[in-house]
Amino acid sequence: MIDPELLEILCCPETHQGLTLASAQVVEVLNRSIEAGNVSNRGGRRVTDRIDGALVRQDGKYAYPIRQKIPVMLMDEALPLSS
Repeated sequence: MIDPELLEILCCPETHQGLTLASAQVVEVLNRSIEAGNVSNRGGRRVTDRIDGALVRQDGKYAYPIRQKIPVMLMDEALPLSS
């Protein structure tokens, strides 16, 4: 989904931590939570659209959604992940 060379240079815009491609299981859990109305992004807006994938921050606290093959690398769009 994401070119490996691009993934190597992408980083969290807030902390500059590295990112990894979320597993299919993580994406499915996020999409189920989105469909149930249980996900708000960091900006406080409820997320209603499914994601195609996600890039998980190295510390595992946030995931940046991938929509239409494009990673959305905005801090307010980051999705919090449960530990």
